[in-house]
Amino acid sequence: MTTYGTIPTSSGGGSNLEYLTRAKERIKTGLGTRRPWKEVFNLRSINFPHGISEAYSRVKTNTGYFRMNYAILVLLILFLSLFWHPISLIVFVVLMAVWLFLYFLRDEPLVIFHRVIDDRVVLTVLSVLTLVLLLLTGATMNILISVLVGIVVVVIHAVFRKTDDLSLDEEGAEAGGYLVASPS
Repeated sequence: MTTYGTIPTSSGGGSNLEYLTRAKERIKTGLGTRRPWKEVFNLRSINFPHGISEAYSRVKTNTGYFRMNYAILVLLILFLSLFWHPISLIVFVVLMAVWLFLYFLRDEPLVIFHRVIDDRVVLTVLSVLTLVLLLLTGATMNILISVLVGIVVVVIHAVFRKTDDLSLDEEGAEAGGYLVASPS
């Protein structure tokens, strides 16, 4: 039977659109744990800790609370440092895509040769692969310095950012989530 001129009700591209929609939702969910940048850089919440134990406590609390912001900040510093090494930058962008598809955007477990691969194995393999490939691009010192700079920036922020305006979120407490108490 010929159906010239009719509009098909389903297309083969529907699954791609569905995958992209799911991927977009997972990215939004993942970035949903990111705190507003105004909150990260709130100047009224900056002061010196009274001792090493308070500094350690602040680092522990702030890294749990701002972990997504800190990860974005370290990745941004790394990305910016790779502008002087175009091959490393290309490898970095490709690896980010691999991370997105194999770790962050998966809805189902990864199956290779009819065996389910644990997320920890995927995380470990991707981490080692990322490290090895970036180091093979010849930007070893640049990568190490930029990651160290990122870690130092994160630790400095975590030490000097007060935590008394942060409170545990009941639903996200098991994941280390916090809510900010609004000043009244």
